[in-house]
Amino acid sequence: MMNHPEPTHEHDPGPLDADVLIVGAGVTGIHQLYLAREAGFSVRLLEAGDGVGGTWYWNRYPGCRFDSESYTYAYLFSKELFDEWEWREQFAEQPETERYLNHVVDRFDLRRHMRFDARVTSATFDEPTATWTVVTDDGTKSRSRYLIAATGVLSVPFYPDVPGRADFRGQSMHTGRWPAAPVDLTAKRVAVIGTGSSGVQIAPVIVDEVASLTVYQRSANWCTPLNNAPITSDEQKQLRVGFEAMSEVLNTSTAGFLHPANDRSAFDDTEEERQAFFETMWRSPGFSKLSSNYADVLFDDGANAEWCEFITRKIRGIVQDPGTADKLIPKDHGFGEKRPPFVTGYYEMFNDPKVSLVDLKQTPIERITERGIETADGVQEFDVIVWATGFDFGTGALLRMGVRGRDGLALVDHWAEGPTTFLGVQTTGFPNFFFPGGPHAAAGNNPRYNGDQVEFITRALASLRDDGFDTIEVGPEAEESWTAMVDRGAGQSPFGEASYFFGTNIPGKPRKYLLNSGGRPKLFKEIAKVEANDYQAFRRTRTSDGGNRGQR
Repeated sequence: MMNHPEPTHEHDPGPLDADVLIVGAGVTGIHQLYLAREAGFSVRLLEAGDGVGGTWYWNRYPGCRFDSESYTYAYLFSKELFDEWEWREQFAEQPETERYLNHVVDRFDLRRHMRFDARVTSATFDEPTATWTVVTDDGTKSRSRYLIAATGVLSVPFYPDVPGRADFRGQSMHTGRWPAAPVDLTAKRVAVIGTGSSGVQIAPVIVDEVASLTVYQRSANWCTPLNNAPITSDEQKQLRVGFEAMSEVLNTSTAGFLHPANDRSAFDDTEEERQAFFETMWRSPGFSKLSSNYADVLFDDGANAEWCEFITRKIRGIVQDPGTADKLIPKDHGFGEKRPPFVTGYYEMFNDPKVSLVDLKQTPIERITERGIETADGVQEFDVIVWATGFDFGTGALLRMGVRGRDGLALVDHWAEGPTTFLGVQTTGFPNFFFPGGPHAAAGNNPRYNGDQVEFITRALASLRDDGFDTIEVGPEAEESWTAMVDRGAGQSPFGEASYFFGTNIPGKPRKYLLNSGGRPKLFKEIAKVEANDYQAFRRTRTSDGGNRGQR
């Protein structure tokens, strides 16, 4: 009797490389890799760089550091991990953060699941098998049931379209792609273009070693002191003792910080009381100036103006040259309408005679020359140009992955008018595809909010497996409802449309709010509803049934 081979599905390309394929080895990708593996899934992670860290790998520029307290930014899934790592400072510098993330990866034996120098160039969904095929820049293909893009919101550096940028013969680098090898700035003439979070961090750190420093400012920001400090041994002990209580606050608070909210409004206090309170805020750490300030300072024009006037007086009191001080005071937005940077020695730096400030609204850059930068005032020669010009926020990395879902639908076309999501984790037409920490994530302490999404995704996949399904796709009604909520709330957000949270820093990018305007409380509420209703917001199917039988 002749033996015949078992029939094979004409679309079956062979075994999977992993149940779950994750793209990005930053804080969110590492967390997702750990939880998916612990949930019993086979896993693989692809990372474009040659090491772990994501944002904290690429942004190696001098002065790069947290402006969330180190221990609140760290992972909370293991008390043993928390106990064994001692953060040196309240706000850790980039090298320490990179060491921490490498420690986490090695402590939990995650590195063997990672492949580095693997930039994703395409990701295609195959409907008959309900699998994803991901191709990297060296041509390697990986197949998985689920694809999770933990590619981050600050991953794609933005360079303004300035003529001649490639002509410059000196050193030129973006803060978001700083070289791994040390950059010697000793006695160099340095230009820093941009005064967002990166520009105001790097400039004061390098000022003592350079021959001259020229800061090119497009828009002044409401910078306030970071107020960093070492973490003492007593504080280390208290952090360990209070781990459970701290975790409870961080896992439930609106912004993912420990800073207590203030229930008072600005004009509940007398003028004298208000100024004393503002002085307390000025000396407080990091984001407490938003989360612990007067309850109405971000929403009441009068309260905001009072706080801005206080900061204005501080700037004028620190910066000795009145003309320079005036340039450093924002005229086009109130505090909190843009993401406010936190600084150390930034305003003081302008008292150094070798530091100058160029207002690009008065004298815009006309071109980059071989030797320097030309404005309406002429050419200034430089040895080094630092581009601290920000990122294609929110969707930049996702739209460069070549993602295609059902019927070959390209994500770049699906989001041509801006992102549409449900819970900021999935979009219709792209089954088994998730993007925690991407568009429609909330403002606040990113690892806390992104961790909420990672934990939800892991539970959703485990439930899918336990219920006998292998495909999950959000329904259009849920996506439309969530996106409409985001768009409606954008008008009530403290952030104005001048903020990169609306994508307005990128020419041609749709003006859409890229955060979750409902915040963390709305995310918690919707996740609870989804899980209580057995994932009815999603369509769950079985490939063994040809995708014909499913659950709404």
